[in-house]
Amino acid sequence: MPLRALLYRRPTEPKAIPVVFEKAIYLVRIRRHRQACRYTLRIQAATRDVVLTMPPRGSLKEAKAFAQKHGGWIAARLHRLPKAAPFAHGERVPLRGHSHRIVHRRGMRGTVWIEIGDDGERSICVAGDAPHVDRRVADFLKREAKSDLEMASRKFAEMLSVKVKHVSVRDQSSRWGSCSTTGVLSYSWRLILAPTFVLDYLAAHEVAHLVEMNHSRKFWRTVDRLCPNARRAKAWLDIHGTDLHRYGLPGPSAALRPVRIAPRR
Repeated sequence: MPLRALLYRRPTEPKAIPVVFEKAIYLVRIRRHRQACRYTLRIQAATRDVVLTMPPRGSLKEAKAFAQKHGGWIAARLHRLPKAAPFAHGERVPLRGHSHRIVHRRGMRGTVWIEIGDDGERSICVAGDAPHVDRRVADFLKREAKSDLEMASRKFAEMLSVKVKHVSVRDQSSRWGSCSTTGVLSYSWRLILAPTFVLDYLAAHEVAHLVEMNHSRKFWRTVDRLCPNARRAKAWLDIHGTDLHRYGLPGPSAALRPVRIAPRR
């Protein structure tokens, strides 16, 4: 290793630091960024992670003091996030905008299927052992999302006389979709939780990028032509979009779960 690197080499830093606020402990992830000029805190709504960004030459001592100073802000922001809704028996999850109750059918064959009762109650039924319910529901929703998004994307592509090379779904937290110049479209699988007109809008949006790789007026005219409900869908995402990220989360993670501190005797 070069001498300069040895001189400036820092001891191994922890990946997270604890913050105590009102007898509760919150873990804060720390990361250095070469372009950071000051200490900053942010909450990743999709994952419930608390992240502290520090300058390249910042000290761990200063980072701890900064995080502790903002313990109240961290607690308040986390408590304002929508309650996590794990994929577990008895929980409710939206599918294409309709509420479904997850029902574990341990003794039955198969994997996951939809049932609608005589009373109109919609259920996502899951066979197999209880520890597999979460994964099976998630896999089912991702398959449904890919199927619906691929169908919608190819429909809109045909309307514009363009070709879609490939459609994939991921758990993107910063955007709902993306389009490459090669015709590869990528979407958040969580769109299957939203009403169908929202999924259609995102498909129209990304396919429109195959003819307009920008957000010009011409682009938006193309989107409106493909999807008359575009404005309604955008408004729905602005209001409810963040809420879609709470589904499938197992509740507050071990890293963020407040831990009560026993009083000293």
